[in-house]
Amino acid sequence: MMYVYLAGPISGCSYGGATDWREAVKRELANRGIMGVSPMRGKHYLLQETSIGDSYANEVLSCQKGITARDRWDCQRCDLVLANFIGAQRVSIGTVMELGWADAARRPIIVAMEEGNVHDHAMVREVAGFIVPTLEQAVQVVKAIAV
Repeated sequence: MMYVYLAGPISGCSYGGATDWREAVKRELANRGIMGVSPMRGKHYLLQETSIGDSYANEVLSCQKGITARDRWDCQRCDLVLANFIGAQRVSIGTVMELGWADAARRPIIVAMEEGNVHDHAMVREVAGFIVPTLEQAVQVVKAIAV
């Protein structure tokens, strides 16, 4: 089984905004025997959030140490990282950190990012092995290289 970490903005997003695309990608990849790994797993307590904060001190999976420990581990253990920046309105510091962890672990990084995206930066472009303008194309790249 191959594992793909599903990186992308969470802070400032609604629960659905942070999870809907990840669940759709997980379903699409499961048809190929590829497991999508979401940083939102086990966080149903955020279901009512309309703007998720950067951390929640009283939640073990969402406090700053919990987020950092699990997301770093996920980025280093997964076979690939798919980062979805489509439609991002502000830079996702957490996702950029995740790209650094994945690159340090020499994991291939696929970035979905339209022209003019706030994440269009030299370092993001450098660590990304693949940059495509749609999430659908990013999923196709995952399928093509995860055989």
